[in-house]
Amino acid sequence: MDFELKKLLKILAWTTGLFLLLALLIITRVDWRDYRESAYYQDTMASLEALDFESEHSDDFWIAGWAKANHTPEEPTPLVGYKPRGKYEFVQDSSHVRALVLGNGSQRIAFLGYELLLVHPHLADQIREAVKAKDLPIDLLYFTATHTHSGMGGYMPGLAGRLVFGGLDQAIMDDLKVKTLAALEAALASQDTVKLSYNRIKGADFVENRFIPDGPIDPYLRQLKLEKTTGETGVFVSFSAHSTCLSSKFMGLSGDYPHYLMQQLEEESDFALFASGTVGSHRPVRDGNDVLATQQYAHRLDSLIKVNVEIEKQISGNNFSFQKVPISLRSPHIRISENWRLRPWIFEWLFGSMNAHFDVVRLGDLLLISSSGELSGVFYEQWEAIAQSQGLELMITTFNGNYIGYITPDEFYNYRFHEVREMNWFGPYNGAYFDELIKAMILKASN
Repeated sequence: MDFELKKLLKILAWTTGLFLLLALLIITRVDWRDYRESAYYQDTMASLEALDFESEHSDDFWIAGWAKANHTPEEPTPLVGYKPRGKYEFVQDSSHVRALVLGNGSQRIAFLGYELLLVHPHLADQIREAVKAKDLPIDLLYFTATHTHSGMGGYMPGLAGRLVFGGLDQAIMDDLKVKTLAALEAALASQDTVKLSYNRIKGADFVENRFIPDGPIDPYLRQLKLEKTTGETGVFVSFSAHSTCLSSKFMGLSGDYPHYLMQQLEEESDFALFASGTVGSHRPVRDGNDVLATQQYAHRLDSLIKVNVEIEKQISGNNFSFQKVPISLRSPHIRISENWRLRPWIFEWLFGSMNAHFDVVRLGDLLLISSSGELSGVFYEQWEAIAQSQGLELMITTFNGNYIGYITPDEFYNYRFHEVREMNWFGPYNGAYFDELIKAMILKASN
């Protein structure tokens, strides 16, 4: 063997060894062990068992106030949603934060709705600190988002934030804090006694399963309606269709169909707040992907709310209880094939650590649950049936101030959709895990 061949083989050996070492550092197998045998499962179930959802107060009236504040940036920011596509070129719709403060005279919670893709943990932490510094009389902040895919960026730190979500612009963060506090203070100042009611409206023609043609869906819009003694009215509405009516090529700032639905609702009510429901496997059924088609979709939803009510009832009972329920998870990963994934340290380097939780609120015989993950509406029928068997109505929302990717049925886990492969960060079996958790929380909160 001549010298040159030996040298080439040595280089190949070193290169192969370096490649294998790098592969060991960044790639590992998917963990297929039963989640019920894991420490994270045992920890979460023990924490849930110890929770007390019993109402500590017996006041027999409700107090509410609401307000909104415009936080449209003065200068264009990157659009967030679909894929990185640069700064928006024009403002189609102004962006708002909406605040609904609701309590019973002793305690109060604040529902905060943003016309954003999601509420990043950094934004939620900043808002919590600002509310605490202002000493506002609020016991729980319940975050929501419309999940518009044509919303503004500038509020997400970290490497992934810079690459995908428009990065972190401190001026935008400061404005979001200022406008959120302004909405909260105005909502607190407008408080009055209210009557609460709940509506469920069937909208099966407006949403579909995006994984399985004609597959199961959550077809309902759900509304919490509030009426003050002054006659002013407000609505808190949720729906499970993704806010993806507008094209991924659209370059304007817009709140997508939830923005136009809130506009329609506010023509008859004084206030409307939209929160994404179980959007994890659901998309809108619309006639086009331009602004006009999106407005028409929202208009038809508004008309549906008026004529297709299946359940309409006054909220009874005076149980007012709420809990923030922490969730332990397996190590995060980004899956690159059926059985292989990037190691957790790479995920944490890109996205930071996750502190997943549920917010659980009981208002009389209405139960609200907000998730950190994009829950699939495929689960909803069973959850709602359990709630109703306990004498409760159920509203589930998402984007509660943390984000842990998609939570879909486990039979989807090996489908070649990015939502259940690249975006299912804590699988496998996360569908069964969250299904079990939500069922347990419904039963726990009903006691």
